[in-house]
Amino acid sequence: MLMQQNCECSKPDKEQMMCQINEVSFAINDILLFLDTHPHNHEAMEFYRKYARIRHDLLKEYAKYFGPLTVDTAYESDESKWQWVLQPWPWENQGGGK
Repeated sequence: MLMQQNCECSKPDKEQMMCQINEVSFAINDILLFLDTHPHNHEAMEFYRKYARIRHDLLKEYAKYFGPLTVDTAYESDESKWQWVLQPWPWENQGGGK
């Protein structure tokens, strides 16, 4: 599910990465609701662990190329300064909200 790159110098597609992050995040939120009512379901816990790792890796990769989406990945950007507050706010995105 992680982005495969042909060349280290090429940047992954921002929209495609956001789509992957949103899909994985939805799956995690959904399984967390299930776990609220089925806390002893080992299969659900394994699903959660697997997709939480995938989401974390996607967020780290996104932060590396486009800046952090969450404060816990703010340290992943390639900059030597704190980038969290320097990123565009959601309403500052080009082309308006989608």
